[in-house]
Amino acid sequence: MTSSHTSSLILTATPADALIDVPRHLVVRGAAPGAHVTLTARTARAGGVVWHAHATFVADADGVVDASRDAPVSGSYRGVSAMGLVWSQVPEDGKSRDVFPQPVIAPLVTTVIAQVSHAGTAALAGDDAAASHAHPVPGNTSSVSFTQRLAADGVTRRDVREDGLAGTLYLPPGDGPHPAVMVLNGSGGGINEPRAALYASRGYAAFALGYFKGPGLPDYISNTPLEYFKRGMDWLRRTVRPAHDFVALSGQSRGGELVLLLGATFPDAVSAVIGYVPSALIHSAQNACDPAIGREGLTWLLGGKPLPHIWENNRTASWAPFDEGPPPHRHANAMLTALDDADAVERARIPVEKIRGPVMLLSAGDDGSWPSSLYSRMVTERLAAHGHPHAVEHLDFDHAGHAIVFPYVPTTQLVYAHPVSGKISTGGGEPDANAFADERSWAAVQAFLAQAVAARAPSQGQS
Repeated sequence: MTSSHTSSLILTATPADALIDVPRHLVVRGAAPGAHVTLTARTARAGGVVWHAHATFVADADGVVDASRDAPVSGSYRGVSAMGLVWSQVPEDGKSRDVFPQPVIAPLVTTVIAQVSHAGTAALAGDDAAASHAHPVPGNTSSVSFTQRLAADGVTRRDVREDGLAGTLYLPPGDGPHPAVMVLNGSGGGINEPRAALYASRGYAAFALGYFKGPGLPDYISNTPLEYFKRGMDWLRRTVRPAHDFVALSGQSRGGELVLLLGATFPDAVSAVIGYVPSALIHSAQNACDPAIGREGLTWLLGGKPLPHIWENNRTASWAPFDEGPPPHRHANAMLTALDDADAVERARIPVEKIRGPVMLLSAGDDGSWPSSLYSRMVTERLAAHGHPHAVEHLDFDHAGHAIVFPYVPTTQLVYAHPVSGKISTGGGEPDANAFADERSWAAVQAFLAQAVAARAPSQGQS
């Protein structure tokens, strides 16, 4: 715990230095009972862009403000939230979206300033404008900093550029062996290092594998061979020799579609599947397409042959609900038109019943990118209909959007230009609901993986 202060006000943050998924306890002491205390948080994130949030509280009868107990009367978020001053942050440049440090192993440092101010009744009623005109009490301030890390002490990072693969391997401290997770990104492409670093920090050998928009990789998702990912899993097994031969797949969005497809295609190689906002269907290349092929062109190849997708020979599919009208656009509106062709849906279904391991699905009730709640239910129903013998978990988060990641990061930037197509879209959701989904999903994923590893261990004859 660290703090600095002047006058009688003391602000503390506990713990001062920990992993990003650890909540911090922010407490102000020494205020006058009933005083208005404003907390302002500032974090320099990727590219040096500062993100900020503020919240004004009323001190209790003991002159204490506790962010994990008290709801602000005005500010960047509402309701009780220990980490509200982090997830409600917005970028000062008004446009940045990358919230993780560069490089990923660098720390994120947030500075919080507490200031006692005089405010009127409008601020007590939650009027942000009134709160912004509150007058500070000279000299009655305190500040504290806390550090969030994606990589725990002893976690190692290695660039992988071999066997035709492009990725990054993060290993936990210690000799191991450790169970392994391969991490796949969605239609933005690239290499998902933040999630891999956090998996490694929680005890998993984590391989973030890029498959387009990465070093030596194609610029687009079109015509991606599934054998590339099998080669990635084989490399991971040879390299880290995972405990109990456990290799899980974790994928986001198109990566969520992909991990289900890989589990069904290479069932002997996949120990467990974690699909964040996934699809039950194979989709066309969509916004990540090669423009020469088009967004209705194919995405996945197996044995050099295209896999049928939902837009192929679809009698009802229309891009109009996505293309028309002012931005931001909701991609999900176009996806829903494709589901009205039952024959096309059946042709494009991922045969998830072939997966030979536990499955976890995390979906969003207000997903602006595609209907991940519906898709996840389609997966669980198909698994149930085929008597899937392994655990199946589905967490659906009401009012949350497409960007479910992990705690505790800003969740405010809902509108974005797609990294490939440039189309201005919204992932949907509300910042508080997205923050809730980030927190609960990560706790559930860790429990799911621990159970999957434990279930795997006896079958391998290892302790």
